Amino acid sequence: MTSKQLQAATDGATRVAEVLPPSVHPQVFQQTVNQADMAISITDAQGNILYVNPAFTRVTGYASEEAVGQNQSIVSDHSMPRDFYRALWQTISHGEPWRGHLVNRRKDGSRYLAELSISPVVNASGEVLNHLGMHRDITDLHRLESQVRNQKALIESVVDAAPMVIALLDADDRVVLDNHEYKKLQADLGMAEPALLLMSAVRASLEPETGRGRRPSGYLFLDHEVRLDPPGGRSPRWFSCSGSRVREDDASADAFLAGQGRDYLLLVAKEITSLRTQQEKVRVAALQAVMADEDRASGLRESLAAAVFRLEGPLNMMASVVGMLARRQGETDPMSAALAEAIATGQQVLADLRSMIPAKTREPIGAVNLNELLRDVLDLSTGRLLAAGITVIWQPQTTLPALLGAPNKLRSLFKALIDNAIEAMNTRGCRERELTVTSRARLGGIEVDIADSGPGIDSAQLLKVFEPFHTTKRGGGHLGTGLSAAQQVAAEHGGFLEIKPTTSRGCCVRVLLPLHRRP
Repeated sequence: MTSKQLQAATDGATRVAEVLPPSVHPQVFQQTVNQADMAISITDAQGNILYVNPAFTRVTGYASEEAVGQNQSIVSDHSMPRDFYRALWQTISHGEPWRGHLVNRRKDGSRYLAELSISPVVNASGEVLNHLGMHRDITDLHRLESQVRNQKALIESVVDAAPMVIALLDADDRVVLDNHEYKKLQADLGMAEPALLLMSAVRASLEPETGRGRRPSGYLFLDHEVRLDPPGGRSPRWFSCSGSRVREDDASADAFLAGQGRDYLLLVAKEITSLRTQQEKVRVAALQAVMADEDRASGLRESLAAAVFRLEGPLNMMASVVGMLARRQGETDPMSAALAEAIATGQQVLADLRSMIPAKTREPIGAVNLNELLRDVLDLSTGRLLAAGITVIWQPQTTLPALLGAPNKLRSLFKALIDNAIEAMNTRGCRERELTVTSRARLGGIEVDIADSGPGIDSAQLLKVFEPFHTTKRGGGHLGTGLSAAQQVAAEHGGFLEIKPTTSRGCCVRVLLPLHRRP
């Protein structure tokens, strides 16, 4: 360094030091700059280097004697657009500071990314005399940031390409991240957040299983199947859902020492509708056979019970008459003895008939999805509904909580109600033939309404319809136990049936079943 360059560097450092508080000695400033870890350089107004600190040498490879006297552009890679450099010089030439990133070149020719700050040093009249430049090598930081961005983009690409619904939910069940399949499901179901519906179905179906078994490590639930019944009578959809906890560390300064964080739920739902549809066809076919056997057994029970019911009345009356004759004429009367023997024979026949009535099979209790069960009954009744020209309006709640019950008994309950509705509408003069089936959750229970557009039930008959062997058909007909048996099944499940008043023709039977009552 020549004496002129040394003097220029000293003058530049002095002007920079002039802005310091009086309490800070220039020598302290000089030592601070020399020992600073950030590369510092002082140039004149044209960008010629007057001073560099040791950190400048470590970053760029240029020693002080090599850099001083050279233009600051010796560390520039000249790879930035010309407009970039032009804008930089316009800013600092007007006495304004500039901050930004640019690519620099070391003495050995290697490139590095610099985070640069240039502050003009002006005199009392505002004239720019020097520039104070400070920069640091952020190549490694940029590489890490790029890796994080690339990894994030890669993960998002994989997640979006995944053929399953993925959503990340916070503690309040708000969706904070999702993928393309999730957005597609939003459009299909016509709702803002299908994740809430899926989680509601998962939680409802998990409740009866609380305390049973162990969850797989790392999962809150794994491969848990749920069923959604879209409104408008559309076909049900099945999803296999898995949920795991995801932890995010809090990046705020307040959490630096406390190690705070937030928990999220990663919901992954794979649609299995196609597979389950095939399984449902096989299941419904098997169920049809089982229900047919049950119908035959039920018909036999009803026929035998009706025979016993009809024979008991006359036999009881005859027994009363024989008792009266015996009291009046004495036990030696041969007519009374013959009648008593005939009555005893008849009572033995009744006992034999009762013993031939098939016993009801005991059924295991389990979690029941009423929407699925109602669809089973409607599928089983499809032939009769089509033959009678009845239109079915299916209005299920999209998801229902599971209840504990006997599935086949509940099917027989709803089948009896639907059979009665079909018979009510399958008469001459009934032009509008609509069967509406509605399900909804209500305060710890589930309501199911089965409404028909038939002639309805006279108010005088409302209480009698639940009596065994009572019918509202003209001319009598088969006297079954359908509604009384349905009422009995509802009572066994802690619920009841009621006939709702209607403002027009038709009849609506409401079934109310509690969720947590074990039959």
